[in-house]
Amino acid sequence: MARVTVTYDNHIAFVRLTRADKMNAVDPEMIDGIIAAGQEVAASDARCVVLSGEGKAFCAGIDLTSLAGMMGKDPADVIMPRTHGAGTTNQWQEVAMIWHRMEIPVIAAIHGVCFGAGMQLALGADIRIAAPGTRFAVMEMKWGIVPDMGGMVLLPQLVRSDVLRRMTYTAEQIDTDQALVWGLITEAAADPLAAATELATTIAGKSPSAIRAAKRLIAIAESNDAASVLEAESRLQSELIGKPHQMEVIAAEMAKRPAVFK
Repeated sequence: MARVTVTYDNHIAFVRLTRADKMNAVDPEMIDGIIAAGQEVAASDARCVVLSGEGKAFCAGIDLTSLAGMMGKDPADVIMPRTHGAGTTNQWQEVAMIWHRMEIPVIAAIHGVCFGAGMQLALGADIRIAAPGTRFAVMEMKWGIVPDMGGMVLLPQLVRSDVLRRMTYTAEQIDTDQALVWGLITEAAADPLAAATELATTIAGKSPSAIRAAKRLIAIAESNDAASVLEAESRLQSELIGKPHQMEVIAAEMAKRPAVFK
């Protein structure tokens, strides 16, 4: 896959942007590579994903030279067709949304800069770990355009409305400390890739079916009414407990606990 590598270790899929000479700026080849990587991982037996960028940055955003292909065309003819995500996204939106829809947890290890398209790619992850001093920005307003790669689906789930508006209206850069305060990232780490790998290893060691069910349940909880969430809790739990030998697994785990917890 152009611009992207995918490797597997210990049930973890490591997806790495490899256009380091351009700070992993997103061009058409990288878009194709990111989507292809998502499709490959979704079809694999991986239990967790770690997204990262090679070189000095996670992703510097859109490579503006890639927009030259739109010159002379009706933008609606390029942007409006729903070509991916079972008819819900265009190709640009799929860059982030393919990870958001992934059935397994996705962790983004972020360093350097995370701007524009890179920001929206990172938002597709379940968890974001950033190095101190990383800079973040919803960059599109700088170019007189709006975020259009899934950010307006994903950002409102993370930050307050006033924060979302400030970041979008100003295109101002913020650092890791501010990103933590605003809830844009999960945690900071001196080596975000190592921290992400450690966390992914923990997740990959859990029941794969339970992790997938938990991700489905959280998605339902974030966007449905109480009755729907309560029904989903019961249904998914019934499915898990009904799996062969699941009660034996629970009993074995309980047997490991100190007597005070029995």
